[in-house]
Amino acid sequence: MTGKDEYYNKAKQQGYRARSAYKLQQLDATASLLGGGSTVVDLGAAPGGWLQVAAEAVGPGGQVVGVDRQRIDPLVEPDADLAYVRADVTEVETADEVRAAVGGGDRPVDTVLSDMAPNMTGENSLDHARSVHLARQALELGTELLSAGGDLAVKLFDGRDLAAFETDIEAEFEYVRQVRPDASRDASSELYLVGKNRLTAPVRPGDELAVEIVDVGEEGDGIARVEGFTMFVPGATEGEQLDVSVEAVKPRFGFAEPIRSTDGEPE
Repeated sequence: MTGKDEYYNKAKQQGYRARSAYKLQQLDATASLLGGGSTVVDLGAAPGGWLQVAAEAVGPGGQVVGVDRQRIDPLVEPDADLAYVRADVTEVETADEVRAAVGGGDRPVDTVLSDMAPNMTGENSLDHARSVHLARQALELGTELLSAGGDLAVKLFDGRDLAAFETDIEAEFEYVRQVRPDASRDASSELYLVGKNRLTAPVRPGDELAVEIVDVGEEGDGIARVEGFTMFVPGATEGEQLDVSVEAVKPRFGFAEPIRSTDGEPE
């Protein structure tokens, strides 16, 4: 028996429903996904090992919603408020069902997790493609549910479409990273892509647009509003109207530079 096979016995001894519970613990230790009091949605939650870990991590002030087509046996005396949604993540109405379960629809979602995997065929390229399809479903649902600054973690198998999918996640989050938990089986090609800090801004780095400086911040930077989103523009003064290039975007604010002509003056 290898060290990783021992996770099965460890789960039995510690009362976890699946050995995958340790993968989530390791993901959280690496990427800080489960803060105290936060709200977590677990896609493909059956049999409930990840629900157990998430409930322990978020504690009494937090909420965890498990989503799966299969019935999930309710946890006994969970550490957090738990809700269960029996639904297919590929269905359009699932997002509304999950929102209704999350604090009656009024509570922001901090983290979306997906440990979903396809039925294995043993053909690596096919299993990879199917895992990417499921991961895309998780990304679509996750971006609908997550509040600004929220995090996403999705499982898929390594393969040729990994880089393209990673780029798609990066477009929706401040940054993305790969994590391969030690608790994954030795022979498995599985990995997790973690998107940190959900971006809901109407702009992205590289965009060029015309703005009006409506205020000046404490650091002296000009402040522009783009559909209610705050953009800081160094060197700009209140009342200026100018063209800018977006340099960086954070969950709740961004930075832009004036576009200057060849003589160095703002255009």
